[in-house]
Amino acid sequence: MTAMQAFEEAPPVSPAGAERDSERSSWLRDRLVPPMPPASVWGWAGPLLVTLFGGFLRFYRLGVPKAVVFDETYYAPDAYSILRHGVELNHVKNVNALLVAGNTHIFSGGGEYVAHPPLGKVAIAVGEWMFGLTPFGWRFAVAVVGTASILMTARITRRMTRSTLLGCIAGLLLALDGLELVLSRTAILDLFVMFWVLAAFGMLVIDRDAARARLADAAVDAGAYLAGGGPKLGIRWRRVLAGVFLGCACATKWNGIWYIIAFAGLTIAWDLGARRAAGYRSRIPGVLRSDVKWLPVSFGLVPIATYLASWSGWFATSQGYGRDWAAQNGNHTPIWSALDSLYQYNRSMLAFGLGLTSNTGYVSNPWTWLVLGRPVSFFYAAPKGCPGGCSQEVLAIGTPAIWWTASLALLFCLVWWIARRDWRAGAVLLGVAAGWLPWFWFAWHDRRTEFYFYAIVFLPFLVMAITLCLGLIIGPVQAAPGRRAVGAVIVGVFLLLVLANFGYLYPILTAKVIPYSFWHQRMWFNSWI
Repeated sequence: MTAMQAFEEAPPVSPAGAERDSERSSWLRDRLVPPMPPASVWGWAGPLLVTLFGGFLRFYRLGVPKAVVFDETYYAPDAYSILRHGVELNHVKNVNALLVAGNTHIFSGGGEYVAHPPLGKVAIAVGEWMFGLTPFGWRFAVAVVGTASILMTARITRRMTRSTLLGCIAGLLLALDGLELVLSRTAILDLFVMFWVLAAFGMLVIDRDAARARLADAAVDAGAYLAGGGPKLGIRWRRVLAGVFLGCACATKWNGIWYIIAFAGLTIAWDLGARRAAGYRSRIPGVLRSDVKWLPVSFGLVPIATYLASWSGWFATSQGYGRDWAAQNGNHTPIWSALDSLYQYNRSMLAFGLGLTSNTGYVSNPWTWLVLGRPVSFFYAAPKGCPGGCSQEVLAIGTPAIWWTASLALLFCLVWWIARRDWRAGAVLLGVAAGWLPWFWFAWHDRRTEFYFYAIVFLPFLVMAITLCLGLIIGPVQAAPGRRAVGAVIVGVFLLLVLANFGYLYPILTAKVIPYSFWHQRMWFNSWI
Protein backbone atom coordinates (compact mmCIF):
# COMPACT_ATOMS: atom_id res chain seq x y z
CA MET A 1 0.00 0.00 0.00
CA THR A 2 1.44 3.39 -0.95
CA ALA A 3 1.51 6.35 1.37
CA MET A 4 -1.14 8.09 -0.75
CA GLN A 5 -3.43 5.01 -0.59
CA ALA A 6 -2.99 4.82 3.15
CA PHE A 7 -3.97 8.49 3.41
CA GLU A 8 -7.02 8.02 1.15
CA GLU A 9 -8.20 4.90 2.96
CA ALA A 10 -7.69 6.23 6.51
CA PRO A 11 -10.91 6.49 8.47
CA PRO A 12 -12.23 9.98 9.14
CA VAL A 13 -11.31 11.56 12.47
CA SER A 14 -14.22 11.64 14.88
CA PRO A 15 -15.37 15.00 16.24
CA ALA A 16 -14.30 13.89 19.73
CA GLY A 17 -10.84 12.91 18.41
CA ALA A 18 -10.51 16.21 16.58
CA GLU A 19 -11.42 18.04 19.78
CA ARG A 20 -8.79 16.11 21.75
CA ASP A 21 -6.18 16.88 19.05
CA SER A 22 -7.09 20.54 19.21
CA GLU A 23 -6.79 20.57 23.00
CA ARG A 24 -3.42 18.79 22.85
CA SER A 25 -2.20 21.19 20.18
CA SER A 26 -3.24 24.18 22.28
CA TRP A 27 -1.68 22.72 25.42
CA LEU A 28 1.61 21.87 23.69
CA ARG A 29 1.89 25.25 21.97
CA ASP A 30 1.23 27.06 25.25
CA ARG A 31 3.88 24.92 26.90
CA LEU A 32 6.50 25.66 24.28
CA VAL A 33 5.41 29.21 23.46
CA PRO A 34 3.45 30.86 26.28
CA PRO A 35 0.91 33.29 24.80
CA MET A 36 1.87 36.93 24.48
CA PRO A 37 -0.19 39.57 26.28
CA PRO A 38 -3.55 40.26 24.58
CA ALA A 39 -3.26 42.63 21.66
CA SER A 40 -3.74 46.21 22.78
CA VAL A 41 -2.44 49.64 21.96
CA TRP A 42 -0.23 49.57 25.08
CA GLY A 43 1.95 46.80 23.69
CA TRP A 44 3.60 49.46 21.55
CA ALA A 45 2.37 52.69 23.14
CA GLY A 46 3.93 51.91 26.54
CA PRO A 47 7.43 51.16 25.22
CA LEU A 48 7.20 54.11 22.82
CA LEU A 49 6.29 56.53 25.61
CA VAL A 50 9.26 55.31 27.66
CA THR A 51 11.46 55.70 24.57
CA LEU A 52 10.15 59.22 23.97
CA PHE A 53 11.11 60.14 27.53
CA GLY A 54 14.57 58.61 27.11
CA GLY A 55 15.01 60.29 23.74
CA PHE A 56 14.25 63.70 25.24
CA LEU A 57 16.96 63.16 27.86
CA ARG A 58 19.45 62.20 25.15
CA PHE A 59 18.72 64.95 22.62
CA TYR A 60 18.12 67.83 25.02
CA ARG A 61 21.25 70.03 24.99
CA LEU A 62 23.04 67.40 22.88
CA GLY A 63 25.48 70.03 21.60
CA VAL A 64 26.62 70.80 25.17
CA PRO A 65 29.44 70.96 25.97
CA LYS A 66 30.60 72.71 22.85
CA ALA A 67 33.90 70.90 23.04
CA VAL A 68 35.64 67.74 21.92
CA VAL A 69 34.73 65.26 24.64
CA PHE A 70 37.11 62.42 25.51
CA ASP A 71 37.78 60.16 22.45
CA GLU A 72 35.67 62.31 20.16
CA THR A 73 39.09 63.69 19.25
CA TYR A 74 39.59 60.51 17.18
CA TYR A 75 36.12 59.54 16.01
CA ALA A 76 34.65 62.89 15.01
CA PRO A 77 37.43 63.68 12.48
CA ASP A 78 37.71 60.05 11.39
CA ALA A 79 33.99 60.01 10.62
CA TYR A 80 34.26 63.24 8.66
CA SER A 81 37.20 61.83 6.72
CA ILE A 82 35.14 58.75 5.79
CA LEU A 83 32.31 61.05 4.74
CA ARG A 84 34.56 63.12 2.47
CA HIS A 85 37.22 60.65 1.37
CA GLY A 86 35.83 57.18 2.03
CA VAL A 87 38.60 56.30 4.47
CA GLU A 88 40.33 57.69 7.57
CA LEU A 89 43.10 60.20 6.82
CA ASN A 90 45.62 61.72 9.18
CA HIS A 91 44.48 64.94 10.80
CA VAL A 92 46.41 67.98 11.98
CA LYS A 93 47.67 68.34 15.55
CA ASN A 94 45.31 71.18 16.52
CA VAL A 95 42.28 69.24 15.32
CA ASN A 96 40.29 69.81 18.53
CA ALA A 97 40.39 73.58 18.24
CA LEU A 98 39.44 73.40 14.57
CA LEU A 99 36.53 71.04 15.31
CA VAL A 100 35.12 73.37 17.96
CA ALA A 101 35.44 76.29 15.53
CA GLY A 102 33.65 74.32 12.81
CA ASN A 103 36.70 74.41 10.53
CA THR A 104 36.66 71.47 8.10
CA HIS A 105 40.31 71.82 7.04
CA ILE A 106 41.49 69.21 9.51
CA PHE A 107 43.42 66.68 7.41
CA SER A 108 47.13 66.51 6.78
CA GLY A 109 47.02 63.78 4.13
CA GLY A 110 47.94 60.12 4.07
CA GLY A 111 46.03 57.15 5.41
CA GLU A 112 45.63 57.12 9.17
CA TYR A 113 46.47 54.04 11.23
CA VAL A 114 43.29 53.32 13.20
CA ALA A 115 42.66 51.00 16.13
CA HIS A 116 39.08 50.00 15.30
CA PRO A 117 37.06 48.94 12.24
CA PRO A 118 35.09 51.62 10.41
CA LEU A 119 31.37 50.91 10.89
CA GLY A 120 30.82 52.98 14.04
CA LYS A 121 32.58 55.91 12.43
CA VAL A 122 30.39 55.52 9.35
CA ALA A 123 27.34 55.91 11.60
CA ILE A 124 28.82 59.04 13.19
CA ALA A 125 29.47 60.37 9.68
CA VAL A 126 25.74 60.18 8.92
CA GLY A 127 25.06 62.76 11.62
CA GLU A 128 27.88 64.96 10.33
CA TRP A 129 26.41 64.72 6.83
CA MET A 130 23.01 65.80 8.14
CA PHE A 131 24.04 68.53 10.61
CA GLY A 132 27.61 69.42 9.76
CA LEU A 133 30.87 69.12 11.62
CA THR A 134 29.41 70.31 14.92
CA PRO A 135 29.05 68.71 18.37
CA PHE A 136 25.37 68.05 17.65
CA GLY A 137 26.27 66.58 14.27
CA TRP A 138 28.90 64.13 15.44
CA ARG A 139 26.77 63.11 18.48
CA PHE A 140 23.51 62.71 16.58
CA ALA A 141 23.99 59.05 15.59
CA VAL A 142 24.84 57.88 19.11
CA ALA A 143 21.78 59.69 20.46
CA VAL A 144 19.58 57.90 17.91
CA VAL A 145 21.11 54.53 18.72
CA GLY A 146 20.90 55.11 22.48
CA THR A 147 17.23 56.02 22.16
CA ALA A 148 16.43 53.07 19.89
CA SER A 149 18.09 50.75 22.40
CA ILE A 150 15.48 51.75 24.98
CA LEU A 151 12.68 50.63 22.66
CA MET A 152 14.45 47.38 21.80
CA THR A 153 15.09 46.59 25.47
CA ALA A 154 11.43 47.20 26.32
CA ARG A 155 10.11 45.05 23.48
CA ILE A 156 12.61 42.23 24.00
CA THR A 157 11.89 42.10 27.73
CA ARG A 158 8.16 42.16 27.01
CA ARG A 159 8.54 39.11 24.81
CA MET A 160 10.72 37.31 27.34
CA THR A 161 8.38 37.97 30.27
CA ARG A 162 5.04 38.11 28.39
CA SER A 163 4.36 41.34 30.28
CA THR A 164 3.97 44.81 28.81
CA LEU A 165 4.48 46.31 32.27
CA LEU A 166 7.80 44.56 32.78
CA GLY A 167 8.90 45.52 29.28
CA CYS A 168 8.20 49.18 30.05
CA ILE A 169 10.08 48.88 33.36
CA ALA A 170 13.15 47.50 31.56
CA GLY A 171 13.03 50.32 29.03
CA LEU A 172 12.65 52.89 31.80
CA LEU A 173 15.64 51.51 33.69
CA LEU A 174 17.82 51.78 30.58
CA ALA A 175 16.53 55.31 29.95
CA LEU A 176 17.49 56.30 33.51
CA ASP A 177 20.98 54.82 33.52
CA GLY A 178 23.74 57.39 33.67
CA LEU A 179 26.30 55.45 31.64
CA GLU A 180 23.86 54.81 28.80
CA LEU A 181 22.91 58.49 28.84
CA VAL A 182 26.51 59.71 28.70
CA LEU A 183 27.49 57.33 25.90
CA SER A 184 24.32 58.32 24.02
CA ARG A 185 25.63 61.90 24.09
CA THR A 186 29.29 61.23 23.27
CA ALA A 187 30.57 60.29 19.80
CA ILE A 188 32.53 57.16 20.67
CA LEU A 189 32.03 53.58 19.51
CA ASP A 190 31.00 51.45 22.48
CA LEU A 191 27.29 52.25 22.39
CA PHE A 192 27.09 51.00 18.80
CA VAL A 193 28.47 47.63 19.91
CA MET A 194 25.77 47.44 22.58
CA PHE A 195 23.09 48.32 20.04
CA TRP A 196 24.07 45.64 17.54
CA VAL A 197 24.47 42.97 20.22
CA LEU A 198 21.04 43.84 21.59
CA ALA A 199 19.51 43.72 18.11
CA ALA A 200 21.02 40.28 17.51
CA PHE A 201 19.70 39.03 20.84
CA GLY A 202 16.25 40.32 19.98
CA MET A 203 16.26 38.44 16.68
CA LEU A 204 17.25 35.23 18.46
CA VAL A 205 14.48 35.60 21.04
CA ILE A 206 11.90 36.05 18.26
CA ASP A 207 13.36 33.08 16.38
CA ARG A 208 13.14 30.99 19.54
CA ASP A 209 9.38 31.56 19.75
CA ALA A 210 8.84 30.90 16.04
CA ALA A 211 10.87 27.67 16.04
CA ARG A 212 9.17 26.33 19.15
CA ALA A 213 5.75 27.02 17.62
CA ARG A 214 6.72 25.02 14.51
CA LEU A 215 7.99 22.16 16.68
CA ALA A 216 4.75 22.12 18.67
CA ASP A 217 2.67 21.90 15.48
CA ALA A 218 4.88 19.13 14.11
CA ALA A 219 4.64 17.19 17.39
CA VAL A 220 0.84 17.34 17.28
CA ASP A 221 0.83 16.12 13.67
CA ALA A 222 3.17 13.27 14.62
CA GLY A 223 0.82 12.11 17.38
CA ALA A 224 2.51 9.41 19.44
CA TYR A 225 5.32 8.90 16.94
CA LEU A 226 7.94 11.13 18.60
CA ALA A 227 10.81 8.65 18.60
CA GLY A 228 12.76 10.72 16.03
CA GLY A 229 14.49 14.02 16.46
CA GLY A 230 11.73 16.15 15.03
CA PRO A 231 11.33 18.08 11.78
CA LYS A 232 13.99 19.91 9.83
CA LEU A 233 13.40 23.61 10.24
CA GLY A 234 15.70 24.67 7.43
CA ILE A 235 17.63 27.91 7.35
CA ARG A 236 16.23 30.37 9.88
CA TRP A 237 16.39 33.86 8.47
CA ARG A 238 16.09 35.60 11.81
CA ARG A 239 19.30 33.87 12.82
CA VAL A 240 20.90 35.04 9.60
CA LEU A 241 19.83 38.58 10.43
CA ALA A 242 21.25 38.11 13.92
CA GLY A 243 24.52 37.12 12.24
CA VAL A 244 24.43 40.36 10.25
CA PHE A 245 23.96 42.34 13.45
CA LEU A 246 26.80 40.51 15.18
CA GLY A 247 28.99 41.21 12.17
CA CYS A 248 28.08 44.89 12.57
CA ALA A 249 29.10 44.72 16.24
CA CYS A 250 32.50 43.30 15.28
CA ALA A 251 32.81 45.88 12.49
CA THR A 252 32.51 48.56 15.19
CA LYS A 253 34.81 47.10 17.86
CA TRP A 254 36.24 43.62 18.07
CA ASN A 255 34.80 42.81 21.49
CA GLY A 256 31.60 41.95 19.63
CA ILE A 257 33.20 38.63 18.65
CA TRP A 258 32.53 37.14 22.08
CA TYR A 259 28.82 37.42 21.43
CA ILE A 260 29.13 35.39 18.23
CA ILE A 261 30.53 32.52 20.28
CA ALA A 262 28.10 32.99 23.16
CA PHE A 263 24.96 33.33 21.05
CA ALA A 264 25.88 30.34 18.88
CA GLY A 265 26.06 28.22 22.02
CA LEU A 266 22.85 29.76 23.32
CA THR A 267 20.91 28.81 20.20
CA ILE A 268 22.09 25.19 20.44
CA ALA A 269 20.91 25.06 24.06
CA TRP A 270 17.56 26.55 23.08
CA ASP A 271 17.14 24.05 20.22
CA LEU A 272 17.86 21.10 22.48
CA GLY A 273 15.46 22.42 25.08
CA ALA A 274 12.71 23.00 22.52
CA ARG A 275 12.85 19.44 21.14
CA ARG A 276 12.94 18.03 24.65
CA ALA A 277 9.89 20.10 25.64
CA ALA A 278 8.06 18.99 22.49
CA GLY A 279 8.64 15.35 23.47
CA TYR A 280 11.13 14.25 20.81
CA ARG A 281 13.33 11.48 22.16
CA SER A 282 16.28 11.75 19.75
CA ARG A 283 16.69 15.47 20.22
CA ILE A 284 20.48 15.59 19.88
CA PRO A 285 20.46 13.95 16.41
CA GLY A 286 17.53 16.17 15.52
CA VAL A 287 19.40 19.33 16.47
CA LEU A 288 22.54 18.19 14.66
CA ARG A 289 20.58 17.34 11.52
CA SER A 290 18.33 20.39 11.47
CA ASP A 291 19.94 23.28 13.33
CA VAL A 292 23.67 22.92 13.97
CA LYS A 293 24.52 22.53 10.29
CA TRP A 294 23.31 26.09 9.65
CA LEU A 295 25.36 27.64 12.46
CA PRO A 296 28.49 28.14 10.29
CA VAL A 297 26.33 30.24 7.98
CA SER A 298 24.49 32.34 10.56
CA PHE A 299 27.39 32.74 12.99
CA GLY A 300 30.34 32.36 10.64
CA LEU A 301 29.99 33.31 6.99
CA VAL A 302 27.38 36.02 7.52
CA PRO A 303 29.32 37.96 10.22
CA ILE A 304 32.53 37.65 8.19
CA ALA A 305 30.82 38.95 5.05
CA THR A 306 29.30 41.81 7.04
CA TYR A 307 32.67 42.67 8.54
CA LEU A 308 34.35 42.73 5.13
CA ALA A 309 31.56 44.88 3.71
CA SER A 310 32.22 47.48 6.41
CA TRP A 311 35.68 48.01 4.90
CA SER A 312 34.27 48.85 1.46
CA GLY A 313 35.59 52.42 1.63
CA TRP A 314 39.08 51.14 2.38
CA PHE A 315 38.83 48.67 -0.53
CA ALA A 316 37.55 51.35 -2.91
CA THR A 317 40.39 53.80 -2.39
CA SER A 318 44.14 53.61 -2.55
CA GLN A 319 44.52 56.13 0.29
CA GLY A 320 43.74 53.80 3.19
CA TYR A 321 46.53 52.88 5.57
CA GLY A 322 48.26 49.69 4.44
CA ARG A 323 46.06 49.43 1.33
CA ASP A 324 49.03 48.55 -0.90
CA TRP A 325 50.88 46.30 1.56
CA ALA A 326 50.38 43.13 -0.52
CA ALA A 327 51.43 44.78 -3.77
CA GLN A 328 54.52 46.17 -2.15
CA ASN A 329 55.38 42.66 -0.97
CA GLY A 330 54.93 40.96 -4.34
CA ASN A 331 51.25 39.94 -4.21
CA HIS A 332 49.50 41.43 -7.25
CA THR A 333 46.66 38.90 -7.55
CA PRO A 334 43.33 40.71 -8.03
CA ILE A 335 41.01 40.61 -5.00
CA TRP A 336 43.37 38.37 -3.05
CA SER A 337 45.93 41.18 -2.90
CA ALA A 338 43.39 43.51 -1.27
CA LEU A 339 42.29 40.81 1.19
CA ASP A 340 45.92 40.05 2.05
CA SER A 341 46.54 43.73 2.76
CA LEU A 342 43.46 43.90 4.98
CA TYR A 343 44.53 40.77 6.83
CA GLN A 344 47.97 42.23 7.57
CA TYR A 345 46.42 45.52 8.66
CA ASN A 346 44.02 43.74 11.01
CA ARG A 347 46.86 41.68 12.47
CA SER A 348 48.66 44.88 13.29
CA MET A 349 45.50 46.38 14.81
CA LEU A 350 45.06 43.29 16.98
CA ALA A 351 48.63 43.50 18.26
CA PHE A 352 48.15 47.18 19.03
CA GLY A 353 44.87 46.53 20.88
CA LEU A 354 46.27 43.70 22.98
CA GLY A 355 49.28 45.74 23.97
CA LEU A 356 47.42 48.97 24.69
CA THR A 357 48.55 50.67 27.89
CA SER A 358 47.77 54.12 29.18
CA ASN A 359 48.93 56.29 32.06
CA THR A 360 45.53 57.92 32.50
CA GLY A 361 44.18 57.87 36.04
CA TYR A 362 40.83 56.45 34.96
CA VAL A 363 41.96 52.89 34.29
CA SER A 364 39.84 50.33 36.12
CA ASN A 365 39.85 46.57 36.52
CA PRO A 366 36.71 44.71 35.38
CA TRP A 367 35.92 43.34 38.84
CA THR A 368 35.20 46.93 39.93
CA TRP A 369 32.76 47.73 37.14
CA LEU A 370 29.53 46.49 38.70
CA VAL A 371 30.17 48.46 41.89
CA LEU A 372 31.21 51.61 39.98
CA GLY A 373 34.70 51.57 41.40
CA ARG A 374 36.31 53.96 38.93
CA PRO A 375 34.09 55.94 36.50
CA VAL A 376 35.67 58.00 33.75
CA SER A 377 35.58 61.77 33.52
CA PHE A 378 34.97 62.52 29.84
CA PHE A 379 35.00 66.29 30.29
CA TYR A 380 35.64 68.77 33.08
CA ALA A 381 35.78 72.54 33.14
CA ALA A 382 35.66 75.22 35.82
CA PRO A 383 33.64 78.12 34.37
CA LYS A 384 33.54 81.41 36.21
CA GLY A 385 30.44 82.93 37.78
CA CYS A 386 29.72 80.90 40.92
CA PRO A 387 30.67 81.99 44.47
CA GLY A 388 33.28 79.44 45.51
CA GLY A 389 33.79 78.30 41.93
CA CYS A 390 31.81 76.39 39.32
CA SER A 391 32.10 72.90 37.90
CA GLN A 392 30.98 71.48 34.58
CA GLU A 393 31.52 67.76 34.04
CA VAL A 394 30.54 64.78 31.92
CA LEU A 395 31.18 61.79 34.17
CA ALA A 396 30.68 58.38 32.57
CA ILE A 397 29.04 56.60 35.49
CA GLY A 398 26.05 54.32 35.77
CA THR A 399 23.14 55.11 38.06
CA PRO A 400 24.19 53.45 41.35
CA ALA A 401 20.66 52.34 42.21
CA ILE A 402 20.67 50.33 38.97
CA TRP A 403 24.19 48.92 39.00
CA TRP A 404 24.31 47.98 42.65
CA THR A 405 20.90 46.34 42.38
CA ALA A 406 22.07 44.53 39.25
CA SER A 407 24.89 42.93 41.24
CA LEU A 408 22.32 41.33 43.54
CA ALA A 409 20.01 40.49 40.64
CA LEU A 410 22.77 38.57 38.86
CA LEU A 411 23.42 36.46 41.93
CA PHE A 412 19.72 35.70 42.21
CA CYS A 413 19.46 34.86 38.49
CA LEU A 414 22.39 32.46 38.87
CA VAL A 415 20.63 30.61 41.70
CA TRP A 416 17.35 30.77 39.78
CA TRP A 417 18.91 29.27 36.68
CA ILE A 418 20.68 26.50 38.61
CA ALA A 419 17.56 25.62 40.59
CA ARG A 420 14.85 26.05 37.95
CA ARG A 421 16.74 26.15 34.64
CA ASP A 422 14.73 29.21 33.63
CA TRP A 423 15.92 30.08 30.13
CA ARG A 424 15.48 33.81 30.70
CA ALA A 425 17.81 33.87 33.70
CA GLY A 426 20.36 31.83 31.75
CA ALA A 427 20.16 34.12 28.73
CA VAL A 428 20.78 37.33 30.67
CA LEU A 429 23.62 35.72 32.59
CA LEU A 430 25.25 34.70 29.32
CA GLY A 431 24.73 38.20 27.92
CA VAL A 432 26.59 39.68 30.88
CA ALA A 433 29.32 37.02 30.86
CA ALA A 434 30.12 37.46 27.14
CA GLY A 435 30.61 41.20 27.55
CA TRP A 436 32.37 41.12 30.91
CA LEU A 437 34.40 37.98 31.58
CA PRO A 438 36.84 38.24 28.60
CA TRP A 439 38.17 41.48 30.09
CA PHE A 440 39.32 39.59 33.19
CA TRP A 441 41.66 37.55 30.99
CA PHE A 442 43.08 40.63 29.27
CA ALA A 443 43.52 42.40 32.60
CA TRP A 444 45.33 39.43 34.14
CA HIS A 445 47.25 38.02 31.17
CA ASP A 446 48.03 41.02 28.97
CA ARG A 447 47.85 43.82 31.56
CA ARG A 448 45.82 45.70 28.96
CA THR A 449 44.42 49.13 29.82
CA GLU A 450 40.69 48.89 30.49
CA PHE A 451 37.97 51.39 31.31
CA TYR A 452 34.64 51.09 33.09
CA PHE A 453 32.59 52.33 30.15
CA TYR A 454 33.43 49.11 28.26
CA ALA A 455 30.68 47.61 30.43
CA ILE A 456 28.03 49.40 28.38
CA VAL A 457 27.84 46.42 26.02
CA PHE A 458 26.20 44.21 28.67
CA LEU A 459 24.12 46.91 30.38
CA PRO A 460 20.81 45.84 28.72
CA PHE A 461 21.29 42.37 30.18
CA LEU A 462 21.80 43.86 33.64
CA VAL A 463 18.54 45.73 33.20
CA MET A 464 16.79 42.54 32.10
CA ALA A 465 18.13 40.70 35.15
CA ILE A 466 16.72 43.38 37.45
CA THR A 467 13.41 43.29 35.62
CA LEU A 468 13.10 39.52 35.94
CA CYS A 469 13.56 39.87 39.70
CA LEU A 470 11.02 42.71 39.85
CA GLY A 471 8.56 40.46 38.04
CA LEU A 472 8.97 37.87 40.77
CA ILE A 473 8.42 40.54 43.42
CA ILE A 474 5.16 41.66 41.78
CA GLY A 475 4.06 38.04 41.50
CA PRO A 476 2.13 36.05 38.91
CA VAL A 477 -1.24 37.16 37.56
CA GLN A 478 -3.04 34.41 39.48
CA ALA A 479 -1.55 35.53 42.82
CA ALA A 480 -3.79 37.05 45.47
CA PRO A 481 -4.57 40.76 44.89
CA GLY A 482 -3.01 41.69 48.22
CA ARG A 483 0.19 39.85 47.36
CA ARG A 484 0.46 41.67 44.02
CA ALA A 485 -0.38 45.02 45.60
CA VAL A 486 2.48 44.69 48.07
CA GLY A 487 4.83 43.62 45.26
CA ALA A 488 3.73 46.55 43.10
CA VAL A 489 4.42 49.00 45.93
CA ILE A 490 7.91 47.59 46.45
CA VAL A 491 8.67 47.85 42.73
CA GLY A 492 7.21 51.36 42.58
CA VAL A 493 9.40 52.51 45.46
CA PHE A 494 12.46 51.05 43.74
CA LEU A 495 11.67 52.87 40.49
CA LEU A 496 11.20 56.16 42.36
CA LEU A 497 14.58 55.57 44.02
CA VAL A 498 16.18 55.04 40.61
CA LEU A 499 14.52 58.20 39.28
CA ALA A 500 15.69 60.26 42.26
CA ASN A 501 19.22 58.86 42.01
CA PHE A 502 19.37 59.63 38.29
CA GLY A 503 18.00 63.14 38.80
CA TYR A 504 20.59 63.82 41.50
CA LEU A 505 23.45 62.80 39.19
CA TYR A 506 21.98 64.37 36.04
CA PRO A 507 24.01 67.65 36.26
CA ILE A 508 27.35 65.79 36.23
CA LEU A 509 26.20 63.52 33.40
CA THR A 510 25.27 66.33 31.01
CA ALA A 511 27.79 69.12 31.65
CA LYS A 512 25.45 71.46 33.51
CA VAL A 513 27.25 74.33 35.20
CA ILE A 514 26.78 73.95 38.96
CA PRO A 515 28.53 75.34 42.07
CA TYR A 516 31.65 73.42 42.99
CA SER A 517 30.10 72.45 46.34
CA PHE A 518 27.17 70.81 44.50
CA TRP A 519 29.59 68.93 42.28
CA HIS A 520 31.63 67.75 45.25
CA GLN A 521 28.49 66.48 47.01
CA ARG A 522 27.94 64.11 44.09
CA MET A 523 31.44 62.65 44.41
CA TRP A 524 30.38 59.95 46.87
CA PHE A 525 33.80 58.27 46.81
CA ASN A 526 37.29 59.59 46.20
CA SER A 527 37.63 57.14 43.31
CA TRP A 528 34.89 59.06 41.47
CA ILE A 529 37.07 62.19 41.30
